[in-house]
Amino acid sequence: MATYLPGERLTGVSVGELVIEVAIVATLARPLPETADEVRRAVADLAGDRPVNVRVDDIVV
Repeated sequence: MATYLPGERLTGVSVGELVIEVAIVATLARPLPETADEVRRAVADLAGDRPVNVRVDDIVV
């Protein structure tokens, strides 16, 4: 998953007209839903009215 910007590639983020998707690597230091909510809050201003889906691609132990 990636978004292509002029001269660069933003890995782990897909920006669509209807939805934004963010792929993360998480730890088990706290519950995964809390981590996903924090990611959603971090991109909320940029997302506008689009929902932000957070996908956990891997977990670092």
